[in-house]
Amino acid sequence: MFYWVVKVFLSPFLRMFWRPWAEGLEHVPAEGPAILASNHLSFLDSIFLPFVVPRRVTFLAKSDYFTQRGVKGRAKRMFFSGVGQLPIDRSGGKASDAALRSGVRVLGQGKLLGIYPEGTRSPDGRLYRGKVGVARMALESKVKVIPVAMIGTFEVQPQGRTMPKIRRVGIRIGRPLDFSRYEDMADDRFVLRSITDEIMYELMQLSGQEYVDVYAQRAKDEIATARAAAAAEAAGLAAANGSPAAKPSKAPKAPKPAKPARPTRPAKPRGADAATPPDTGSATPTDGRDTSAAARHGSPGL
Repeated sequence: MFYWVVKVFLSPFLRMFWRPWAEGLEHVPAEGPAILASNHLSFLDSIFLPFVVPRRVTFLAKSDYFTQRGVKGRAKRMFFSGVGQLPIDRSGGKASDAALRSGVRVLGQGKLLGIYPEGTRSPDGRLYRGKVGVARMALESKVKVIPVAMIGTFEVQPQGRTMPKIRRVGIRIGRPLDFSRYEDMADDRFVLRSITDEIMYELMQLSGQEYVDVYAQRAKDEIATARAAAAAEAAGLAAANGSPAAKPSKAPKAPKPAKPARPTRPAKPRGADAATPPDTGSATPTDGRDTSAAARHGSPGL
């Protein structure tokens, strides 16, 4: 119920500001299970895709959305649960098996399952290598895979951007892919890779993205490492050159002038404009002036 309330509530805003267009909606079955395999450019993908598809779409979402604390965490948990998203642990191993079972269970109920084969959002708008979980789900549940290309959502709200831009977005849906020829081969890793690559090829054709044959998470890690190294190098150069980028040290305070009654010399101030310290040497004057201690240290003005 909450799913449809959210959809009805958001529809006017989505239509007004982003005017989403859709192609290929006829490829989505009116009933029965199917996998919607989509590229992943933005957080907004999980909003715009269900908006244009007439049927309810259940997504597998990362468990972080459901475990955050505080008011914000509860609001997120309520929203994602209400719109039909299921939490999954993406740490791998047994967690991957649990995610697989969750997806197969949704498909067994005759629902549409939305999944992002890349596993995470693209860091730069390119299409990255798919993970084989989508292929395993397709074989174990014996359903077709419908490729879906999100277009323009990266420009609206890439990862790291808080407020979305106002720009038109689109959804292009391809023909269903039937992998029944690989029935009973869900444990063959070469078959799983072949199916996944075929899905990613269709996504590349639909979206027009450049394809990169590495996992998106690895690309993110490499980008983060490179940025950290560049920042450290820049900070080191700035510190060596005395650039404002480095934190400046406090300027030394100017020394206080020596009191007249003391015979010691004041510390020499730094800087080119510093005054020459007074000469306290014992040279005998030749102009007949009184050089007694009283005369030298007499009161000013006398």
